[in-house]
Amino acid sequence: MQKTSFGKQNWWVLLVFGLIGQIAWSVENMYFNLFVFETIAPNLDAVTLMVQLSGVTATVTTLIAGTLSDKTGNRRRFISYGYIIWGVTVALFGFLSTENIVAIIHTDEATAIGVALCAVVALDCVMTVFGSTANDAAFNAWVTDNTREEFRGKVEGVLSVLPLVAMLIVAGGFGMLVEFIGYTGLFFSLGAVITLCGIGGVFTIKDSPLLEKKGTLKDVLYGFKPSVIKGNPTLYLTLVIMGVYGVACQIFMPYLIIYMKTYLSFTVLEYSIVFGLAIVLGAVINVLLGGKTDCMDKMKLLYMAAGILAVGLFGMYFCHFDSKAATLLSFGISGFVMITGYILVSALCGALVRDYTPENDAGKLQGVRMIFSVLIPMIFGPMIGNAINKAAAIPLPDLGSADVMTTQYIPAPEIFLAGAITAALMFAVIPFLVTTKKSTEGKK
Repeated sequence: MQKTSFGKQNWWVLLVFGLIGQIAWSVENMYFNLFVFETIAPNLDAVTLMVQLSGVTATVTTLIAGTLSDKTGNRRRFISYGYIIWGVTVALFGFLSTENIVAIIHTDEATAIGVALCAVVALDCVMTVFGSTANDAAFNAWVTDNTREEFRGKVEGVLSVLPLVAMLIVAGGFGMLVEFIGYTGLFFSLGAVITLCGIGGVFTIKDSPLLEKKGTLKDVLYGFKPSVIKGNPTLYLTLVIMGVYGVACQIFMPYLIIYMKTYLSFTVLEYSIVFGLAIVLGAVINVLLGGKTDCMDKMKLLYMAAGILAVGLFGMYFCHFDSKAATLLSFGISGFVMITGYILVSALCGALVRDYTPENDAGKLQGVRMIFSVLIPMIFGPMIGNAINKAAAIPLPDLGSADVMTTQYIPAPEIFLAGAITAALMFAVIPFLVTTKKSTEGKK
């Protein structure tokens, strides 16, 4: 029997595991970048490489773990035990520092910096394996298993807000928290919370009664079969749009906090307030719209969402004035517009992907989703963004003595312009999506 509502317990699982998972991802995608930049070396090349390798690891892991969760007919264990180990790997970052490397291998500081950068990138990949298993593969498949088209937009609307709530907590709260307990205390605390969440999941998460054991390890390649692609054109066109959107966001997102602290000279409190207000207002608007999208054409709404995102990014490009107050105000307004579009595009694409994912194949298709939502964006987005930063070559303020391990440049405002142009490319794909949907429905 199909559910007619999501259910209170499922809402609890969605909110807790969704938020904790997104906080962990925000720390990886944004705060590890700042951690590397501030404590090891201001090296944007290392930041870019870390983001790219994490994207590759996440995609490969999700392809395998998603298929295994289908094969075993069990999302619950993958989520719960995955979160438990995920927390442990996050806590391990508390031991990483140049000083510890020097103490362990008794080397000079320049060598220790190189070893520390390599260690951060490697540990980030290990952490991503468990995070992607628990969150990207199992948790996302669990949401698909337990939602139906009638209420999926509402669920997806709330789910799409969680990354922004996590970003608010990480970008603002974590910055101030580091001042009190340091990076070691921060990573230990976050790791403990993630692990405790996983332990709670052992007793609270329930798989959908409709979930069955299905498939074999050969199904890792299921989503790449020509017959599957041909049979689900609407799904794959939606994934293409998601990929374009992801690239647009990854051009600037890995460098956003660094940009605010260096180029705009925002203090932790200033960027916390500006970014926080933008996120809160954008999230409220999207929650209010989330339920209504179920009664509207999600594909046509993508035009509006893509336009809002592009306009917001275009505005952020110009937000740098002699007056700090003017910069704060204009960046906050443009950031609010960008975040509104950011969440809305994510929610609409997420709901459409779930709408057009074949039932009982959710797990084995999570890897394909990851290729478009993570791998392609995290390979090409940072590559474009860092190329722009290198070309602009804006020097790091108060760098002091030069160091061979530093890039000696900071993020440039042109990353937002490039993001806006890339976001606008969605307008070239959406018409094909609308046409394909009509053609597919006409054949039924």
